[in-house]
Amino acid sequence: MSQTTHSGSMHGGAHDAGMGEDHGSLRGYLTGFVLAAILTVIPFWLVMGHVIASKPLAILLVLALAAVQIVVHMIYFLHLNTKSEHGWNMLAFIFALVLVVIVLGASLWVMYNENANMMPMSPIYQQYHKGG
Repeated sequence: MSQTTHSGSMHGGAHDAGMGEDHGSLRGYLTGFVLAAILTVIPFWLVMGHVIASKPLAILLVLALAAVQIVVHMIYFLHLNTKSEHGWNMLAFIFALVLVVIVLGASLWVMYNENANMMPMSPIYQQYHKGG
């Protein structure tokens, strides 16, 4: 019984001292939710409302807002910061950012090349399939 009490108090002490500050509060979760909702509504409005005439600028703005939203999720919901766990959270944060840059860059590169390298339809095919 003393072993259970001892380990329970050690766990509680370590839990309160090391991890208590990293757990989210209702205010933190609500702040994260509001920021995530705003960062979702703004790109939707930009695209559906045709607010920006330049497509490349609109794409860059939507990608930038997506990157900001990833940071919001990592801070408010995953509780990653530079101070906890001896910098491992910072390493995870940097790794996630590198992955996001690679995925977004590769996706844009593939879509651009697919669009540039598509074969145009032949005039005969276009005539044959106009009605249906």
